[in-house]
Amino acid sequence: LFPREFDSYYEPFIGGGAVFFELFSKGLLKNKKVILSDINKELINTYNVVKNNPYELISNLENYKKQHSKEFYYKIRELDRKENYDNLSNLEKATRFIYLNKTYFNGLYSVNKKGYFNTPIGSYKNPNIADSDVILSASEALQDVEILQQSFKEILKQAKQSDLVYFDPPYYPLNETSNFTSYDSNCFLEDEQFELFEVFNKLTDKKVKVIQSNSDTNFIRKLYKKYTIKTINANRFINSKGNKRGKITEVLIL
Repeated sequence: LFPREFDSYYEPFIGGGAVFFELFSKGLLKNKKVILSDINKELINTYNVVKNNPYELISNLENYKKQHSKEFYYKIRELDRKENYDNLSNLEKATRFIYLNKTYFNGLYSVNKKGYFNTPIGSYKNPNIADSDVILSASEALQDVEILQQSFKEILKQAKQSDLVYFDPPYYPLNETSNFTSYDSNCFLEDEQFELFEVFNKLTDKKVKVIQSNSDTNFIRKLYKKYTIKTINANRFINSKGNKRGKITEVLIL
């Protein structure tokens, strides 16, 4: 469903970057300006370290892998509560971020209202903490990419006619018990979804090509009713309850 012809590419909620890496692997981003961004400072720092210091990162992660234990996990998790956390190098912060990502419960990235990481340790026998092949491949893909920490609203100042923007925001909750949207210390609920809708409209008026993924809910379908909405079958691997994982429908808004 992605257009074959477009100018620059923007992904303002980069997350795991699955779409960016797919477009890159298909050669669709060759010789194009690419800007990846997110409001999450830790995430953007990690992307920049993967881009610029992959070998040092792999070495650090291999060291963490040797020390991995329940005690070590909680020692590393608690670092952001320390006064000297900001004194850690970007490399050390990225090492921590990936280590926790590979070892916490159910792959669930979560922070509390103070922005402190709060997910408990997972029960993995041999977590792939130092995945050198993936890190080096990702680093290669990111070499000509600009990676920025910013709000999705900044895209209005950047994207121009014939550019392509892909939005993958925190999804609107399917129900009242699934409203986990705090990938940083900010929430992303109705007000934020309305703001995103306004940005979507303004980009469309500028003749920017825009695609968005979101949850298959009445709220989202009504909000974007004037646009083309495709129903997509997706697999959900991350949920605090095992029986909630599996196939689910999402929407792709064009």
